[in-house]
Amino acid sequence: MTTYLEAIREAIREEMEADPDVFIMGEDIGAYGGAFRITEGLLAEFGPHRVIDTPISEAAIVGAAVGAAHLGLKPICEMQFMDFVSPAFNVLVNFAAKVRYRTGVGAGLVIRGPCGAGVRAGPFHSQNVESYFANVPGLKMVAPATVRDAKGLLKASIRDPDPVLFFEHKYLYRRLKEELPQGGEILTPLGKARTHREGSDLTIVTYGAMVHTAAEAAERLASEDGAEVEIVDLRTLRPLDSEAILDSTRKTGRLLVLHEAPRFGGFGGELMAMACEGAFEWLDAPIRRLAALDTPVPYAAPLEDVHLPQVADVVSLAREQLSY
Repeated sequence: MTTYLEAIREAIREEMEADPDVFIMGEDIGAYGGAFRITEGLLAEFGPHRVIDTPISEAAIVGAAVGAAHLGLKPICEMQFMDFVSPAFNVLVNFAAKVRYRTGVGAGLVIRGPCGAGVRAGPFHSQNVESYFANVPGLKMVAPATVRDAKGLLKASIRDPDPVLFFEHKYLYRRLKEELPQGGEILTPLGKARTHREGSDLTIVTYGAMVHTAAEAAERLASEDGAEVEIVDLRTLRPLDSEAILDSTRKTGRLLVLHEAPRFGGFGGELMAMACEGAFEWLDAPIRRLAALDTPVPYAAPLEDVHLPQVADVVSLAREQLSY
């Protein structure tokens, strides 16, 4: 069985084996193996010229990666926590995202790292930052929810000619396990959602760790209410598979948008707007949105549980919609 964490390591190793232009850089990723040990063993296998320990400067890491990408290399940048991508915001938003439009040459790099809450890591190591970048054309954003997708989407991201933000939910690192096929290649195209669970009464659109919260809620609704919930796992936030969202919403007539980031200004607002524009006449109930509270992520376990959407919250809101 392969864990979510191991699938990410496998993807990096396989891409480095297949293409000598692929290399990885970040803080403590060499001898230490990374904060979560994702890059463990890669230094011994590929050497210090392809597994590069950097200073503690995210702006320098991403800036150097952009330059390397322009020389034809394929850098993978590790953020110890995705919260700390903020020092690199300027080079990402004002250069990497726009350089293809300005020069015709893209910046093919991956910025990957752990995001999300649920592990009692407090306000500085638990954020979901996707909405910061959602309004920036030229950036791609990926949020895998399964072991297979963690591998397949990362491999596709590394091969992509434009900058990709790859959000690995740390809650899933060692909790998810899956049997991956031996031999052959796992490669998942960007921009294509997947149906995590088939249903006919309500659609839940979500991504990352919330896919599993939605799945648990759907099982409760099936056993206690006889309701069949369809779960659409977005996989990729930019480019977004809008047709998958609209098709499922038209099919069930009800939509619940679920994400872990705070509600105000969150990615869910765009999903709701899209559904209103493209599937309004099919709706049998108001669209609802469930997200984290508009506060920093608390450190104390009981407070963090209140902050985050829980299975019971999904069930309650779904029942409200199903009552129409």
